Amino acid sequence: MTPEPFTIAIPDEVIDDLNRRLDNVRWPDQAPGEPWSLGIPVTEVKAAVEHWRNNYDWRAREARMNAWPNFMTTAAGEQVHFIHARSKHEDATPIVLTHGWPGSFVEFLDVIGPLTDPESYGGSASDAFHVVVPSMPGYGFSGPTVQPEFHVNRVADAIAEVMQQLGYDRYIAQGGDWGAIVTRRLGEAYGDRLLGIHLNMIFAFPSSDDPDPMAGVTDADNARFAEAGARIADGTGYMAIQSTKPQTLAYGLTDSPTGLAAWILEKFNAWSDLDNNSIADTYSWDRVLDNIMIYWVTNTVGSAARLYAESQRANNGAAQGWSGRVEVPTGHAQYPFELLQTPRAWAEKKYNVVYWSEQERGGHFAAFERPDSFINDLRSFKNALTV
Repeated sequence: MTPEPFTIAIPDEVIDDLNRRLDNVRWPDQAPGEPWSLGIPVTEVKAAVEHWRNNYDWRAREARMNAWPNFMTTAAGEQVHFIHARSKHEDATPIVLTHGWPGSFVEFLDVIGPLTDPESYGGSASDAFHVVVPSMPGYGFSGPTVQPEFHVNRVADAIAEVMQQLGYDRYIAQGGDWGAIVTRRLGEAYGDRLLGIHLNMIFAFPSSDDPDPMAGVTDADNARFAEAGARIADGTGYMAIQSTKPQTLAYGLTDSPTGLAAWILEKFNAWSDLDNNSIADTYSWDRVLDNIMIYWVTNTVGSAARLYAESQRANNGAAQGWSGRVEVPTGHAQYPFELLQTPRAWAEKKYNVVYWSEQERGGHFAAFERPDSFINDLRSFKNALTV
């Protein structure tokens, strides 16, 4: 299969329909008490919708996405959209960057330039990458998955096939959220093709037969793990429904752009290291609305949520145990507001850890929220592989 060039071109009637829906929102009441205690407050969603309806320019944002070479192919029996941006340096290192939920390929738009053309952004030619950014099957312009039981391991199969179609025999894989599990699977199943894997969310828990699971775990590790655990306990209702009845959820989120925005924005608030305690100040409304629009204009919020249920049923879901080990050289960037604050001692039992960094700022959407630190960390990891 040869990938074909693809241009994002959403029909005017889709945008007109969106605007009609934004003009006719039926707002809920605001729950009494602390505004964020029971979910995203009405004032926050109204601010997003006001910008969306009156200031957001889809055509300008669409052009920004099309500024990079977009492609479409078939891999693992599913349609796959991706950006493929080659560096001017032929010997650049290939890398595939995989998003998660509720993200999309737009999380990486701000890092493609510095990764492919490092000299223009404070780097050197040796820092150059050839960059591939897929939309996971079921997400965005890849469109809804058409096969049953298309779980996270099959997503990894699709991405490995895309890289093979592009002629990349050896490459680095990077991911967070579902992208971290996809990347882990690439390391397990396609290790002979990988130079290394880099994660900004690392899933590693002690095995039930580990005689000393706390060996090497520091007091600082315990404190971070406990703090992150409290955030997880207060914010995983979405996972319960997406892992069990995603089809039921899909009706509301597919029909209401405001409902979709609220569902996603609540996680951008909870999972980010916010500047001024503000989503808009941290990302800008335009950038977070780009991400929401990818779900809206492609009608993929339902199929994206299905990944949770399909992976759960295949026993490789995000919250389930994993008994394997990745021998591929592994790097990890630990961001302070990431959902998982995995101790390095645990990670080293599951991965061949050759690089580990502790970031000063940042959360779950690392490339989107803190692109400079993300870029620098990838460069440092690449250098660690060549030492």
